[in-house]
Amino acid sequence: MIPHQKANQKLASVNLGVERVVGSSVSGIYKRSTDKPTRIEKFGLVGDKVIDKRHHGGPDQAVYVYGSDDYRWWSSEISKSLAPGTFGENLTIASLSSKDICIGDRLDIGDSVVLQVTAPRIPCSTLANRMGDKQFPVKFRRAERPGFYCRVLQSGIVAAGVEVRIINYEAGPRISVVEMFRLYYEPAPSAETLCRILKLPLAIRERKRIESTLQRIGH
Repeated sequence: MIPHQKANQKLASVNLGVERVVGSSVSGIYKRSTDKPTRIEKFGLVGDKVIDKRHHGGPDQAVYVYGSDDYRWWSSEISKSLAPGTFGENLTIASLSSKDICIGDRLDIGDSVVLQVTAPRIPCSTLANRMGDKQFPVKFRRAERPGFYCRVLQSGIVAAGVEVRIINYEAGPRISVVEMFRLYYEPAPSAETLCRILKLPLAIRERKRIESTLQRIGH
């Protein structure tokens, strides 16, 4: 059976992080768009800065993706135009919203790059400092437009304007990025739900967190 493929999108922007002081720490959340072809490898984009490797990056969260539909919503919400890369994403995809994507979905980008969705982005104090708003993580949570992290299944070159083909994950349950985002804040998730999620190709940090929760509730 051929996996279901959604309507093709375009890669609107490729964004690379620069080392910069954010609040009281150094971060790579500030991203600049580049018009040059950029290579994506196992641990992310060549030339991108990842500073806090304990909480960011790694093979299962190598690339952060955000959609232009979510940007459009934010621009309307805060009455301010936001440039690609504002949320610290590596890739901005045109006509895409977080609600369109499920864990395990595949993104075929250009002629060679293949990514797989592994986790939603959870807001932190670095994002608050980046946006100049201490309450922004709360707003981000309520908005339910988290974007998503990916692992790299196949390396290659990307550039703004190339085609992005989104292919549904069909080897297990379909659980959306937004559902996973909500679950992170759920104080008493059911063991049944958590076990179902563990069947997905999750990011390792997310898997460990869920396994720890299952142990805590005695399952």
